[in-house]
Amino acid sequence: MDFKVKHNNGNIVKSDESYPQEILRKSVYGILEVKVKEENEVKDESINNQTVEINLKNEMEIYEETIAFKGRNCLLKHELTYTRDREKLYQCSQCHKTFSQKRALILHQRNHTGEKSYQCSQCDKTFARSSQLKNHQMTHSGEKPYQCSHCDKAFSENSNLKKHQRTHTGEKQYRCSQCDKAFSQFGNLITHQKTHTGEKPYQCSQCDKAFSQKNVLISHQRTHTGEKPYQCSQCEKIFSRNIHLKNHHMTHTGEKPYQCSQCDKVFSHRYILIAHHRTHTGEKPYQCNQCNKAFSWKGNLITHQMTHRV
Repeated sequence: MDFKVKHNNGNIVKSDESYPQEILRKSVYGILEVKVKEENEVKDESINNQTVEINLKNEMEIYEETIAFKGRNCLLKHELTYTRDREKLYQCSQCHKTFSQKRALILHQRNHTGEKSYQCSQCDKTFARSSQLKNHQMTHSGEKPYQCSHCDKAFSENSNLKKHQRTHTGEKQYRCSQCDKAFSQFGNLITHQKTHTGEKPYQCSQCDKAFSQKNVLISHQRTHTGEKPYQCSQCEKIFSRNIHLKNHHMTHTGEKPYQCSQCDKVFSHRYILIAHHRTHTGEKPYQCNQCNKAFSWKGNLITHQMTHRV
């Protein structure tokens, strides 16, 4: 079967050695339904002043195929990265990952180089991708187009909405390869994995403490400076960490976004949900170092340890 792409200016792009018919067939996206019938029968349909022309060399059974394309330039510039088995042609020289599009490889390589060529015009932040910059700019405009279907929360980025929705569903798709722990966010998995390696690359310049995450180091440094940059908009309380401010906000709203996946109980704080889960599992991770007693809550351990001091 030959594929020909004919435009209203008379130019025709057809399948040949440069544009094999398999490439043209897979380079278009489903808008126009074309019924292909018997030998030498041609079906022409117009889309946006463009024509898709299909010629049959060989007799074949009737079937339906959906084909379309977004424009001549889009088609001509489309990387010929598909073979009949969708082989990935572009390989990263540093980690050997392969990609079907050259642009995807270029974006991936910025993970290695640290290149961030997209700068916000309203602040100094830079980004590796234009989509990341667009999402960031919404933090300046206050726009939050992504609304949670379970509660009233809205987000400037779709990815943040998806992360938030896992607090309702209890989904934990990221599992540690070295233990059975699972996490709802990929970043939390990466942080957890450092507990196995013991890696703490972020060193405090004012004391000997080191941390596995840069943001934890920044929060720690505020214990030296006394800085509390996060202020509640409904009262005068200020906090050194944003998470503490968010948790405090719930005392005003009464919001309880963390739901137990095994019962109907809901909680305002994630750490309370985690502790509650232990009532179902029987886990008691907090053990007294002076006797054999163990507790599911850290606060109960602290209370118990006072009995040894008497």
